[in-house]
Amino acid sequence: MVATRVCSLDELSPASAKKVVVDGKPVAVVMDSEGSVHALGDTCTHGEISLSEGFVEDDAIECWAHGSKFELATGTPRNFPAYEPVPVYTVTVENGDVLVDVETIRTP
Repeated sequence: MVATRVCSLDELSPASAKKVVVDGKPVAVVMDSEGSVHALGDTCTHGEISLSEGFVEDDAIECWAHGSKFELATGTPRNFPAYEPVPVYTVTVENGDVLVDVETIRTP
């Protein structure tokens, strides 16, 4: 596992997302309402829309353009128009830093 520091934990807040780029891949780093941190591919599979600009509610992120919601833990879309999942990456938090491994895609 090759994890890259993307931000500090202090830069995130509950029910919010932050866009970062790791090795050329856009990633949405999301803190859910429980305080857990997730990392997903930042591009909605329905269109070329940044998910980090969307809305975080409970355990999902919603694309602001067309309303597709993706589960934070699995990347699975919950509703149309998206039907393809977004990749979900491994996240670790060490000493207040958020690290993301974009080489390893987590599977549900």
